Amino acid sequence: MATLLVKNIHTLVTMDDERHEIANGAIFVRDGIIEAIGTGDDMPDETADSVLDLSQHIVIPGLINTHHHMVQTLTRVIAQDNELFDWLTTLYPIWARLRGEHIYTASRLAMAELMLSGCTTSSDHLYIYPNDSTLDDQIRAAQEIGIRFHAARGSMSVGESQGGLPPDSVVENEAFILKDTRRIIEQYHDKNRHSMLRIVVAPCSPFTVSQDLMRESAKLARSYGVHLHTHLAENVKDIDYGLEVFGQRPGDYVESVGWVGDDVWHAHCVKLNEAEIGLFGRTGTGICHCPSSNMRLASGIAPIRAMLDAKVKVGLGVDGSASNDSGHLLSEARQAMLLQRVREENPAALSAREALEIATRGSASVLGRDDVGYLAKGMSADFVAYRLDDVAFAGAQHDPVAALLFCHPQSVDVSVINGKVVVSEGQLATLDLPVLIEQHNKLSKRLVNGDGR
Repeated sequence: MATLLVKNIHTLVTMDDERHEIANGAIFVRDGIIEAIGTGDDMPDETADSVLDLSQHIVIPGLINTHHHMVQTLTRVIAQDNELFDWLTTLYPIWARLRGEHIYTASRLAMAELMLSGCTTSSDHLYIYPNDSTLDDQIRAAQEIGIRFHAARGSMSVGESQGGLPPDSVVENEAFILKDTRRIIEQYHDKNRHSMLRIVVAPCSPFTVSQDLMRESAKLARSYGVHLHTHLAENVKDIDYGLEVFGQRPGDYVESVGWVGDDVWHAHCVKLNEAEIGLFGRTGTGICHCPSSNMRLASGIAPIRAMLDAKVKVGLGVDGSASNDSGHLLSEARQAMLLQRVREENPAALSAREALEIATRGSASVLGRDDVGYLAKGMSADFVAYRLDDVAFAGAQHDPVAALLFCHPQSVDVSVINGKVVVSEGQLATLDLPVLIEQHNKLSKRLVNGDGR
C-alpha cells in the first residue's frame, strides 16, 4: 500500500469536530486514507513512499462543490444581462448542438478549474443530452483527471408544447430517462466509503419535468440508495410557475412528490420562506448555495443565515459556468460570506470560518458523505495547500485561516485527492492544461457560432 507523509505544515486546518487548527502539523496517509494527523511526533515511525514538506503552507480539507453544469464552460458570457428564464431560452438552442466530445472536453476543463481553486470533490448536474451526448462522457473525464465525483443524471421531459420552458428538441421521453438512469446507477455507482464515483438522480427543475417523473425518480433513487438533486425556488418566476401550474409553493411541491429527506438536496433555494426553511431543517433536506450565479442572474440572495440557524444542511456550489461565469470554489466561499453580510446588513452574519465550513463539512453533509469534508484519522486523504508567501497572504499572516476567505489566493500549490498528488507547484499533474484549453476554445467557438463539429 502506498504511503504519503506531509510534514512541517505551517498551519493545518482540520475542520474536525473540535475544529482543531494545528501549528507545525503533519498527516500520514496509507492507501488513500488518513492514518495519523497531528504534529510530527504523532506520525508512524516508518519511512513513507512519498514526502511533502509544507512549511510555507496552510493546509485545509479539500473544498466540495455541490452544484455545477460543467458543459456550460463552452458558453460563457452569453445573455449577459438576462434573468434566469430569458437566459435559459437564449442558451437552449446553442446547447441543442452539443455532442459527446463537448461534454467530455468541457467537463475536463471545468474539473481542472475547480481543482486548481481547491476543490477535491464535485457534483455535476448534466440535464441535456442532444445528439450522441451521454453521462458516460463526463464520467470518463472525472476518472481520468482524478477528482472525486458525484455524477447527477439530470433530465428534462416537459417541452414548450406541454407548457414547459425548454424547446421540445432538447427534452427526453420519461420512460427512457428512468431506464437510462437505472443503467447509469447499475454501471457506475459505488456506495462504498471512500468511493471516487457516485450517481445522483436529478430531474432538472419543476418547470422542465412532470410531477410524475419527480415521484418516479424518487422511488428509483431510493430503491438503489442514491441521492436526489434538483433546482428549486431560484427566483420569483420560478415561484410564480409553481403557483400557476401546480398551485403550490416550493415546499409544498417537493413534499408532495417525495423530495424531502436526508437523501435530497436542492440548488439555489433563494426564495424559500420561513415555513419552508423549517421543513428542510426538520427533514434533513439539504440546499446548495450558489451566490455568484444568483447575483449574475439577479435572482436574489438566499437566506443562508436563517437556514443555518434552523439546522438546514447547507453546501456550496459554483453553479454553471454560463451563469457564474467562473469555477473558482474558494472565491465562491468568499462570495457567500460577503453576500450574507449584505443581506442581513450585519458584518457578523457569516464569519470566514463559517463560510469555510459550508464549503467543506457542509457540502459533504449535503452529498451524504461521512468520509470527506474534514481531516481526521480514517477520513479520505483529500486536502489542499496554499502558499503563505503568496501575495494574497501578505499582511495577513496573523490569521491565515480567515485570510483564505477574505483574501482568497488564486490557486492551490498542492492538491491531494484519495492520497494522490494531483496538483504540484500549482500545476495539474493529470492533464496538459494548455492543450486542453486550446481544444476547448475550438469547440466553444464552433458551438456558439453554429459551425457544427
